Amino acid sequence: MESDAAAYLPWFILREIPFLGNQGVNRLVQAFGTPGKVLAAKPDAWIKIAGVSKKILPGSLQVRQYTDAAQKELHQITALGIKILTLHDRGFPGLLKTIPDPPPILTYQGHMDPQAPCIAIVGSRNASSYGMDTARYLARRLADMGFCIVSGMAKGIDTAAHTGALEATGNTIAVLGSGLKKIYPRENKDLFYRIQKSGAVISEFKLDTDPYPYNFPVRNRIIAGLSCGTIVVEAKKKSGSLITARLAAEYNREVFAVPGSIRSQKSQGTHSLLKQGAKLVENETDVVNELSHLVHQEPVSGIPLPAPVSKPVLDAAKRQIMHVLEVYPRHIDSIIESSRMDSGMVSAVLLELELLGIVKHHPGAYFSIVKE
Repeated sequence: MESDAAAYLPWFILREIPFLGNQGVNRLVQAFGTPGKVLAAKPDAWIKIAGVSKKILPGSLQVRQYTDAAQKELHQITALGIKILTLHDRGFPGLLKTIPDPPPILTYQGHMDPQAPCIAIVGSRNASSYGMDTARYLARRLADMGFCIVSGMAKGIDTAAHTGALEATGNTIAVLGSGLKKIYPRENKDLFYRIQKSGAVISEFKLDTDPYPYNFPVRNRIIAGLSCGTIVVEAKKKSGSLITARLAAEYNREVFAVPGSIRSQKSQGTHSLLKQGAKLVENETDVVNELSHLVHQEPVSGIPLPAPVSKPVLDAAKRQIMHVLEVYPRHIDSIIESSRMDSGMVSAVLLELELLGIVKHHPGAYFSIVKE
């Protein structure tokens, strides 16, 4: 990044001009050489560039107005110690440059390693315990093997993915659907600051941009564009995660999907991806085998793998309850009906299994198996 923030002013001015957009900015900069040369040219010359709309003409005649707004934004960025990357900067991620509409400007907090191979892990905001555990496990293992874990810092699978990477002391990148001054969701404020210590929180939006719903499909292209592959852990039929997977496929990147229960709506989207040819993921090896040329063959974090833990011996009643439980939560009434056991006995056995750490109690009297 250049030391003088003022050198970025032409980039920020171009971003302010209505109807220009990312592709318009990139086409003009490619045609004229630099943003400064674009601004020095007459607007009539702009619209001669293929793909640049005549709608930009009114805005292009008010550059002074947009200069004031751009200077104000740059002043905030400098005051907060936020970093800037443009398409012309050496540190701009190489893979992201290759998508059809890369962001001309990224702002970020933390540090980015342009050499680290990135893998995206995305999925449902309203995830099951199975999905959360799986995302966290995969992120931890893949981060330990040299991947930078990319996700969107949303609730559910995104949060689990970032958390798993942090547990492995690995790199992780959160791509926001808002500006860096608008942390979303608010409950991930602590995660926002933790990520900065082991990676970066990045955004293409202005600092004060609110998390509008239409921002998230836009930011998904950055998640897919940064990554050599995208893993979808849980997704319904109509899910933003499927947008990320579709974009990854369009960018000629690998698409992976984790299978779930055939009775869960939260896995319908992932199963659809598998039917379309996504790589099935049962563990981190399935990912590494596809992308092994990009990662270290040995864990890099120095954290030893945990020693195997002996499984508790279960009596007949506990085995009967475990037989009817799943990784997806079931209500206690359903468990009683399936086990054909007395309700008091079921409650007692579930408590014992919970104390053993092999069953999880969810709000509303739901229970699930804790996935190893």
